[in-house]
Formats: sequence, structure tokens, C-alpha cells
Amino acid sequence: MITAAQKAMQRVLERCGVPCASPSSAKNLNRCCFCLAVDPAEVRANLNRLLDAHGGAGQLNESHANLFSALPVFVPESMIKRMAEAVRALTAVATTEPYQRVALGRAPDIARYDPGSPGGVLGFDFHLTATGPKLIEINTNPGGLLLNAMLAQAQQPCVPELGVAFDGAAAERRTSEILIEEWSAQIAVDGDAIVAIVDEAPEEQFLHAEFVLFQRLLEAQGYRAVICDPATLHYAEGALWFGTQRVGFVYNRLTDFSLAGAQLAPLREAYVAGAVALSPHPRAHAIWADKRNLCQLSDRDFLANSGLSRVEQDVLAEAVPLTVTVTADNRDALWRERRGWFFKPAAGFGSRASYRGDKLTHKAWAAIAEQAFVAQALVPPSERHTGMDGRPLKVDVRCYAYRGEALLFAARLYQGQTTNFRTPDGGFAPVLTLLAPYQPALMPVSGWAD
Repeated sequence: MITAAQKAMQRVLERCGVPCASPSSAKNLNRCCFCLAVDPAEVRANLNRLLDAHGGAGQLNESHANLFSALPVFVPESMIKRMAEAVRALTAVATTEPYQRVALGRAPDIARYDPGSPGGVLGFDFHLTATGPKLIEINTNPGGLLLNAMLAQAQQPCVPELGVAFDGAAAERRTSEILIEEWSAQIAVDGDAIVAIVDEAPEEQFLHAEFVLFQRLLEAQGYRAVICDPATLHYAEGALWFGTQRVGFVYNRLTDFSLAGAQLAPLREAYVAGAVALSPHPRAHAIWADKRNLCQLSDRDFLANSGLSRVEQDVLAEAVPLTVTVTADNRDALWRERRGWFFKPAAGFGSRASYRGDKLTHKAWAAIAEQAFVAQALVPPSERHTGMDGRPLKVDVRCYAYRGEALLFAARLYQGQTTNFRTPDGGFAPVLTLLAPYQPALMPVSGWAD
């Protein structure tokens, strides 16, 4: 029996001209459809104009050639819904006392300070498999939200039944609201104070263009915003200052998640004194982004004793791959079985010092023994073919969310062990799915894998 969703996909494939043996398979679209959803050069040109307008040098065509992919990634609505369900279940467990006791118990002291807000937008990264989406990691300062909102608004799918699952303009508006919600949840919003978008050497950061997008977003709401290095901030008279301007809110893009560096002393002092709102903050990182948390999130017994509903437990059991802390007791067994594991530093970010087990050298394994690492059951990513000669690109799907509410889905296309922006034809890519009235509610997940 052919479902309504399969008939809709048949029409998509016929108009797209894809030779498809299974008309219900998004896998075939990801393998055979090479219709361009966006023009990366035009998106980069728009960013260049924005950078020029804010006094920056627009050179993204040369330095960011692989920031955006022209090809979309096709994901069924059923997968989108399951990722959203996983995000809601993860948010539920993160608020429980047993989970927070474990997460904060191994965190730096500063993480035990609760400033009063959740800590900003989160990035939930998934690999898509034949049995559903699998959570790979969670990030507290996920890059690309506004860039992907712009990308979503620029996409032009080849047939009308396909489109982005979440509206890019709506995601942008909601992001602006979230920034102010974070501010007001911590301290009173003061229109006379400025917002500081903070990172080390911000103009040298790969996603500096997104900092400018955040600056523009805040200015459109009537707030003054600056992009600055933390070394330009000082704490005096009970306030944080940028020159002679008092800072009310810091949008934090730093990767020193516990604010431990000496150059962050003014920001750290102002934050713990409640003199400035900070988001994301150290508490959020400890609760969400420490990869040791994945050990609890994949432990069915722990979840059962955390007060979650049976449905939430089942969702997490399906979505979170088994993860264990690397210890002296299990090191030998993990080495023998390394081909089935992916190794990550507990406090790492951006896939730094992460290793697929089958690529692990003796030298790297010895280094792992000196640090806090976790081993996650290996979940190979799905693939997106580009129509070019060579290997297909790997796919990572990110859900941007706040308080359990999904804001936007975006994909990253890459080659290599981990995501990167060095792969030709890779980079951020729009996630396309079937739109109403052709909702694939009856679509089997297995037909949409990869």
C-alpha cells in the first residue's frame, strides 16, 4: 500500500528528475538530487555587505569558501519530530535534582552559582540512522544560529512540497527575544547599559560575521551593542565597563567555560557579584555540555531514578548512544573494542582532540590516559552525495533550542573524522522536509535513513 507521503515523494522525485528505485526514500534524494537550494556566493556577498556596513572587511569569499553548502539535506518530518522529542526529554531530565547533583558535583565551583536564567540557546547535534536520530553532543554556545536563519530564508527548493521545517525569520525573531529574556532573568534590563558580545580576538574568529549579525539584531531592538575582547573590559564601582560604557549583558562566545583565565577576572568578578548578566554561563555549560553527562543520559537505570516519565525514558534510551567515562578499570577493554567507540574529551569543544576508535594511535591513546575522556558508542553519520567525483559528504544535523523549544534545524556537511569548514562543497546546509499538506506521518523511519 502506498501512503500519501509516498505519493508526495513520488511527485517530488519525478519533478526533480531523480532516478529513484524507492520513491519513499529521502536517502535517494540525498544521493541523487543535486538541485541547488541556495547560492552560497550570494549569501556570502550579503554578509560581506553587512560587515562593510559595520566597519569590517568583507572577505568571506576567500576566507569562508566552505562556510555554506549549495546543496540541502533531506530529512523526513518523522525524524524532525523525534529530534524535537529528544530535546524536550533532555530538557526535562536536566532540571531534575539527581541529574544536577551529578553534573554540578564534578563542575568548577563557579558553576554552582545560579544566576537565574537557563543559559541561552543550546545546540543538540544528531546523526541520523535507520533506527532514528542519535544524539552526539550538546553545546552551550552553538555557532551558526543566525547564519543558518539567514540560509533558511535564502533557500529555494526545487519543488514546492519541500521546505525548511522551521521558519528562518521566526527563528531570528525568537533569538532576539531570548537574549533579552536571559538578561531580565538575571538582572533588571537597563536601557542605558550596553550589550557586549565577547570572545577572544573576535575579529579573528571564523564566525565573526555572526557576531555582527547578533550586533545588528540587538541594535534593531534599540540596544547598543559592541563586539569586544574580554581584555577590554574592567570591573569597577560595582559594574562591568567597556571603556566609559557600563555593560548590562554579556553575550558570551568564549570557550573558557568556567571563566578561569586571568584575563577574564573582571568578567568573572562582575558575574558572581550579580553586576552583569552573562549568557551562556558556567552553570549552563556544566549542566549541558560536559560530555560526562552523556554517561547519565544513556544510563537507563539512572533515568528511571530521576523522576522522568516512562515515555521520556524511552525517548532518551532510543536517542542517546551508550557513553562511558574512560577509567583505569575499563581502558584495556575499550582499547580492544576501540573500533566500536568514539573518544571525546569531557570538556572539549568543536571536536578538538576527538578520535574515532579505528583511527586511534598508541600515542593518542596514551594522551587520553592523562585527561578526562568519555567513550561514546560509534554512530556513523548519514551521507549526502554532491554529484562530484569522490566520496560523499558526512551529515551532522543540529537542533537549536531554548527551554526545550526547537527554534531551527540545520545540517553540516563535511569529510574527515569530525565536522569542519574545510571540505569543498561542505559547510552549513539547509534541512528540507516535506511540507503540508503532504505530511509524512506514516513514513517509516527506515525509508528515510541517510
